[in-house]
Amino acid sequence: MSENFNDEDNAAEEEDFAKLFESYADMIHPDLKVGDKVKGKIIAIGEDDVFVDTGAKIDGVVDKTELMDEQGKMTCREGDRIELYVVSMDEVEIKLSRALSGIGGLNILREAYAAATPVEGKVLQTCKGGFHVNVLQRRAFCPVSQIDIKHVDTTDAYVGKTYHFIITRFDDHGKNIVVSRRELLQQEQKEAAEQFCRKLTLGSVLDGRVTRLMPYGAFVELAPGVEGMVHISELSWSRLEKPDDAVSGGDTISVKIIGIQTNDAIFPPKISLSVKQMQSDPWDTAGNRFKIGHKVTGKVTRCVKFGAFVEIAPGIEGLVHISEMSYIKRILNPADVVSPGQTVSVMVKDSDPVNRRISLSLRDAEGDPWLNVEKYGVGKAFEGTLEKKENFGYFITLEPGVTGLLPKSNISKAARPQTIEKLKEGDTIKVIIEKVSTADRKITLGPADLADEGDWKNYVQGNKKTTGSLAEKLKQALDTKND
Repeated sequence: MSENFNDEDNAAEEEDFAKLFESYADMIHPDLKVGDKVKGKIIAIGEDDVFVDTGAKIDGVVDKTELMDEQGKMTCREGDRIELYVVSMDEVEIKLSRALSGIGGLNILREAYAAATPVEGKVLQTCKGGFHVNVLQRRAFCPVSQIDIKHVDTTDAYVGKTYHFIITRFDDHGKNIVVSRRELLQQEQKEAAEQFCRKLTLGSVLDGRVTRLMPYGAFVELAPGVEGMVHISELSWSRLEKPDDAVSGGDTISVKIIGIQTNDAIFPPKISLSVKQMQSDPWDTAGNRFKIGHKVTGKVTRCVKFGAFVEIAPGIEGLVHISEMSYIKRILNPADVVSPGQTVSVMVKDSDPVNRRISLSLRDAEGDPWLNVEKYGVGKAFEGTLEKKENFGYFITLEPGVTGLLPKSNISKAARPQTIEKLKEGDTIKVIIEKVSTADRKITLGPADLADEGDWKNYVQGNKKTTGSLAEKLKQALDTKND
């Protein structure tokens, strides 16, 4: 009788232990099963494993390499919340992963398909239109367009590699399984992009890659799935005609965030970037660099009807007014003198950095021909070019920028006035200097073909402001010519 009593006690103890263990297991991981997606907070990062609080009594564990990028850097840190899948569990640990792996039955594959749970697969070989992939000991097909998020140049590069996939089609009791890695990469990219964007702040400086150029600016990839735009006005302090004057596709550049526009319905946010604000404003030092009277070299950026703009330093443009373009001739159209892209020498006429204005002069940089007009002494003979005929006289160019007037009344004093009257514009003519007015920039001329001494004397007497030795000077000049 006592033996029966002991057997009953042992059975009761075993039943109580089983109930206790089951209760303990429920406390460890209540309502969790293999394949479940869990969202937890990273509580520690070890040398090989990352520990995640899943809400159960035992923390979840995930291999550290699963949370690294292609460069081997961690994509998250302590305190971040991540989504993973339960791949195994017992009373000791809850094993987590980004995808299901190992040997699984059709039910697991069907559940993974229904729940969009990632599964681990190995690319076996290429086939028409894609790849054969081993997923939980079942053969699946992955279209070439779904193997990566980027364009596939070489399909052989994927053979033999193990990746995570999403099952996108599950038909004929598992005989027709189609998987996609692209969808999973897009999901992961979006999550990483959202996390990246949450850390963005105005004024932050980042490195990015120029992905495409548009007439209005350049798009720069800051992180996978996150682009910002540099407006053409923010690419350089210099005035640009098109973005590729400053950058090219594929360039890695440093940019500053100058605007972030968020919209809950649209992701990613609109991010405005600047390249030029990485450098100081050139106008801050323009006053010290460009003093009045300094001669500098610049590039013509554009012509307008009232003058031309010249860039004398990156981001610093000055105006050459049409009146400052030439001492030599009257300018009606600035484009007749300079053209965009041309390099010219200019002189600083006025500087106002506060209002971002600098006045420049082309003609002062080239030099004023009237500064040497003293060489045109009264009574000297010179050869000039008939520039223009008027009713009151002929304009004679003595040199570029210096023109004198041969009055009609003086032409009649020539030995052969009809010869002068037959001249055409562009013909050469010998003249003598009768009067010079430097202040008014005027020179009065006389004909040099006087017949004899009497003509010289009459000519001199007719010019009341001419010195008494003018006839002698004229005769000397003509004698020199005849010799």
